[in-house]
Amino acid sequence: MLLQAMPAFPKKEHPAPTLRWAEGQPGCTFSRDKDGKYRYALWTADYGVILAVDSQELQLVHKRVEPFFSVHLTVRYRGPATLAVNPQIATLEFVKHFKLVQPALDPETFANQTQNDADEIEHQTQREIEKHPERREDREKFVETYQKETAEFLEFLTQHTFPPVELDRSRTEVSGWILFNAKNKWLGDWKRPEEFVLRFPLGDRVLEFPFMLPPQQGDLILRER
Repeated sequence: MLLQAMPAFPKKEHPAPTLRWAEGQPGCTFSRDKDGKYRYALWTADYGVILAVDSQELQLVHKRVEPFFSVHLTVRYRGPATLAVNPQIATLEFVKHFKLVQPALDPETFANQTQNDADEIEHQTQREIEKHPERREDREKFVETYQKETAEFLEFLTQHTFPPVELDRSRTEVSGWILFNAKNKWLGDWKRPEEFVLRFPLGDRVLEFPFMLPPQQGDLILRER
């Protein structure tokens, strides 16, 4: 008797195990620092990850050239082999906004979009001045300020965002900013407090950092100048 070949079914991929930050748990620390940032650290035998969030981040989001939510991440490796670190696979969940999950923005793509928006604003302003010459001075000042802010932001994207890298004994640390789009129909007015979950795949695990802004009602950091 001939045995019929059974159809091959793809194996189900099991989700990577999660390592979640929780205050008071081994390897987990929290601090309010004089630079105005809240810091959440998660340490394992091979690496440590430090999440820093500006205490005024909610106020800063819509004051930027492009609306985005930013977090600063530091990864320190102390293992015996190598550790691939890729910020582009990080996500941020806006818990109180229908649990919207935003992927990390690609700095190069974001820079191109920002430059295109700046060019379009300049063209719109020129057309407005042609129709209303009496507004020339005010509109030209506006464009000049906008172009300056855009140039500063593009430099920030180039110099200070988190780069993909492989850590080993010769390079044990990497840090930088990871940005998430804050322009979405599901993102309304900010809540008090806001709740977030940063998910950062690293090695064979997904690190989860739940955090709130502010962490406690009425929490305030006095910044050192």
